[in-house]
Amino acid sequence: MQHDTLAAALSNVMNHERASKKVCVINPTSKVMKAVFKLLNAHNYIGTFEEYSEARGGSMKINLLGNINAVGAITPRFAVQVDEFEKFEKRFLPAKDVGVLVVSTNQGIMTHTEAKEKNVGGKLLAYCY
Repeated sequence: MQHDTLAAALSNVMNHERASKKVCVINPTSKVMKAVFKLLNAHNYIGTFEEYSEARGGSMKINLLGNINAVGAITPRFAVQVDEFEKFEKRFLPAKDVGVLVVSTNQGIMTHTEAKEKNVGGKLLAYCY
């Protein structure tokens, strides 16, 4: 039994990226994982992905583009206010305006730049650059 399925999935994606694979299969999946992968797809870090098993836990096939330098889950899930995003950008991202932090807010899962624009805080889930 896995305790943090998001961390395991992002680790699996990173391992496949380092091995220059084109496809990565994730098992089990979750709604949070799907939302994070939608954000990564929107920012062109990964290609398309599809769920192909409706069995317990489900499975997901992700097409990799080779655009990821690093991706990972942030544990513990730090609570962040709007004015604290810069501190965590410096901690997890290599430079200003490079990469994204994925944040879970009361308005849904979004990137840190969207959260700043909407003036909402939340909990940090993952980073990618």
